[in-house]
Amino acid sequence: MRLFISTTFIIFILFGCRSSKKLQTAITKKDTVVTLLINPSETDSARLVHETFDRINDNLIDFRTFSSKIKVQYRDSRQRNYDFNAFVRIQKDSVIWISINAAFGIEAFRVLITPDSVKILDKLDKSVQYRSVEYIRNIIQLPVDFYTLQSLIVGNPVYLDSTRVLLYKEKEQTVSLSTMDDFFKQLLSLRKEDFAILHSKLDDVDPIRNRTADFTYNDFVSIGGRLFSTSRKITVAEKASLDISLDYKQIEFDIPLSFPFNIPRNYRGKEF
Repeated sequence: MRLFISTTFIIFILFGCRSSKKLQTAITKKDTVVTLLINPSETDSARLVHETFDRINDNLIDFRTFSSKIKVQYRDSRQRNYDFNAFVRIQKDSVIWISINAAFGIEAFRVLITPDSVKILDKLDKSVQYRSVEYIRNIIQLPVDFYTLQSLIVGNPVYLDSTRVLLYKEKEQTVSLSTMDDFFKQLLSLRKEDFAILHSKLDDVDPIRNRTADFTYNDFVSIGGRLFSTSRKITVAEKASLDISLDYKQIEFDIPLSFPFNIPRNYRGKEF
């Protein structure tokens, strides 16, 4: 149980799997403009696609450091319900530090992730685990590394391949792109006025896996010129499903941060 809670924060911001309608079904509603793209560079709509990706790139959140308090609500199909606060600090491309608080504000776990390692300090069990980053990939069975996790936390898009665009569509208030890479088909919906990401739907290209994930982004604020979603909802599933709500508070960029991870002498070490 404690190990489950300690890794929940890592898992929920990532992906799971679920049987669902195929991507093609999700994009058959009546639209203002729908353009099927086989190779964007060879179609008249290339300009629209390239302009859209330029706007997406303009919105990418760049930073040196990031910190936030995140209220997490976790519900899954096995009737496991968890509400907790996670304090997150990131040194870009270097360290992700997470402190997870249990009831009454008592710190229960501390996680330190680097590009090649994961350390989990279990303050309830008085133990520390040493893992490779492969540990994250093994838990969720998805191609995730440190940099993918970093992008997910700050709200940058992932698995978005501009060279394999399948479809572009335009509505009065939104723009959508359907893309595909080696792992996923993705349907990305953007707010037309500023190209903020509103929704991302991933479907595994392997029909046997039937993995899907839905990410919804709400309550955008401008922080130092960065467009940031402070409220997010995630649904992931395959044979089972889970729903997570994330509410970001106390968001700060580019301030000096520390990443304390002191291991008491009486803690048992567990290497895997």
